[in-house]
Amino acid sequence: MKRILGTLLLMGMLISAGIVFAEEVKPAEAPVPTAAVAEAPAAPAPAPEPKPDSIGANSGGIGDMVGYSSSGPTADDMKTIDDIKNTEPFAVKVADSVGKNRIAINIVWTLICGFLVMFMQAGFAMAETGFTQAKNAGHTMAMNFMVYGLGLLGFWLTGFALQMGGAGPFATLGGGATMNGEFTISLFGKEFGLFGTKGFMLGGDAYDAAIYTMFLFQMVFMDTTATIPTGSMAERWTMKSFIVYALFISGIVYPLYANWVWGGGWLAKLGTNFGLGHGHVDFAGSSVVHLTGGMAALAGAIVLGPRIGKFGPDGKPRAIPGHHIPMAVVGCFILAFGWFGFNAGSTLAGSDFRIGVVAVNTMLAGGAAAFTSWVYMWIRYGKPDISMSANGMLAGLVAITAPCAFVTSLSAVIIGSIAGVLVCVSVFFIERVLKIDDPVGAISVHGVNGAWGVISVGLFADGVYGDAFNGVPGTVKGLFYGDSSQFVAQLVGTVTNMIFVFVVMYVFFKVLNLIVPLRVDPELEVEGLDQAEVAVTAYPDFQTRHSHR
Repeated sequence: MKRILGTLLLMGMLISAGIVFAEEVKPAEAPVPTAAVAEAPAAPAPAPEPKPDSIGANSGGIGDMVGYSSSGPTADDMKTIDDIKNTEPFAVKVADSVGKNRIAINIVWTLICGFLVMFMQAGFAMAETGFTQAKNAGHTMAMNFMVYGLGLLGFWLTGFALQMGGAGPFATLGGGATMNGEFTISLFGKEFGLFGTKGFMLGGDAYDAAIYTMFLFQMVFMDTTATIPTGSMAERWTMKSFIVYALFISGIVYPLYANWVWGGGWLAKLGTNFGLGHGHVDFAGSSVVHLTGGMAALAGAIVLGPRIGKFGPDGKPRAIPGHHIPMAVVGCFILAFGWFGFNAGSTLAGSDFRIGVVAVNTMLAGGAAAFTSWVYMWIRYGKPDISMSANGMLAGLVAITAPCAFVTSLSAVIIGSIAGVLVCVSVFFIERVLKIDDPVGAISVHGVNGAWGVISVGLFADGVYGDAFNGVPGTVKGLFYGDSSQFVAQLVGTVTNMIFVFVVMYVFFKVLNLIVPLRVDPELEVEGLDQAEVAVTAYPDFQTRHSHR
């Protein structure tokens, strides 16, 4: 088994290194016959290829003070700049400094928000461990810990390039122009981007300060996706198969869908190609991050099957309580804190004043969802349920992630309130009707409410923000504000995600199970996975209760 994993990892690194080498070493052009040169008219000199800027020496300047677009200062901007240069040299120096500082502020803002999102991993670890049994606490923690390192390596090897290799330039970060390689196909006279081709292992043209900043920010988003199935598949998943999964989702599956939405791929172009609003709009990841993770979690839970004793002989589900609800609640608060980096950081600009609106909408949706899930359980079962309310808060945060920049505070409360009820209904439906065992409610929190959140953009976007989003003039408007085509674009992206991610991950888990068993032996599952899988006992001073059902 170790030889197989080692061989696969070595092959992946060699392939990625070969791609990087191919980027850096370009073949010499074939010589042109002398006669052809004499007869052909002189061709205009090609524009020089952009070069990476690893220390930011050429990032920021007067153009960033005047204004920016996806491609930099406009022709009118440059005319104004040229006039100033000829008449006010001191003003030019001041403007250059202001532009430089603006880019610096944006980079610092993006990095700090990325650090916040990275800390969300601690929240996931605590929430999932608290919602599972004491005998598996060490194993659950270990998966949440290792998915960070494994996901990071997979994203560095191939994931970032597939996702963002054709997305440059990054206007607010002052660089990224070298990320201009997108593999496209032509259909119906339109170009459809499928995946990026530059930036493997951050080599070659990716050695750029802005690109490295973007890598960090996008990596921690990917890591959130990779973590989600560790909840739905908890307490019965082998560590060996988990390692292969982490590399696969971080290096291939997540980056492909993320490219289609955030990397300039075909879903982002639904607006420019087919007039469907601004294309599929997902500000911070309801579909890209959470729905992707939710669909992977659903596929994994189905293939893995329920825990021993979860369903009785009559098929009715049995409660398997989590061992440490206070730990789970604290984990949820850590996640809620990190969500400010998740959503507000997605502006990629500390100079974008919309971050205040984004942050408040994020708070409101999470709080509203926590309250409505609390009330729902109180009315339905006679008493509130703190564990369900904690998941309700997370569901509201998931739902507001896509629309947070495009809606009013009232809409944020509505979106969150619906999410709080939706997560309760979904948890019971998945368990009682579909007979799927999801120990922490990951499918309902991230999958169901990821879909609801991204669809809500197509309903509640108020047309105040998002000018030129995805290259479409004007601001983003939803169905309730007069643009039904935006709602269609949201549906297309949502259905695409559900089909693509679920099918790919279901097939992957099925095939992997033939090579590396997904599920631990029944004896180990009953005894507990801590010592058998990760050689640790989470609570050595206490005797854990083993339920032999």
